[in-house]
Amino acid sequence: MPFPIASRLVAASLLATSPVAALAQATPGNAPGRAAMLVEMFDKIDADADGLVTEAELAAYQAAEFAAADTNSDGTLSADEIAARQLARAAAKAAERAARMIDARDTDGDGVLSAAEAGKGPAQRHFARLDADADGALSKAEVASMVKELKRRRQHMQDDWN
Repeated sequence: MPFPIASRLVAASLLATSPVAALAQATPGNAPGRAAMLVEMFDKIDADADGLVTEAELAAYQAAEFAAADTNSDGTLSADEIAARQLARAAAKAAERAARMIDARDTDGDGVLSAAEAGKGPAQRHFARLDADADGALSKAEVASMVKELKRRRQHMQDDWN
């Protein structure tokens, strides 16, 4: 069933964050991440599970996404509905990551992480590398330098993608 033009415009704003639309809008700098999103969602879009996504399956997926976001069933999406859908997706991903973290680190099998099981955070694990002058403390300049280096590496990787 086709949507009225206003609904299609609002749907476009919601679906701009969907993996399929994101891939379609991919630029060289973000193409790897966008393509990964499509792979992640592929099985949900491939309704007949034949390993192929047709335009009809894509349209059905997008219509279902719109309907799911349209919580008051008025045929349009408000900013609140769009934000709620995006928050629900983010919460689901966070819950999946948390479950994987517990699965990977829960050495005593009690379903929760102790401080010892949780381990060190990234800054602690990489403290020595961040502490460029080896004085046993991190300055703001040292941390900023690492951020600059990481950005440079990411840009280099994006340039290689092109």
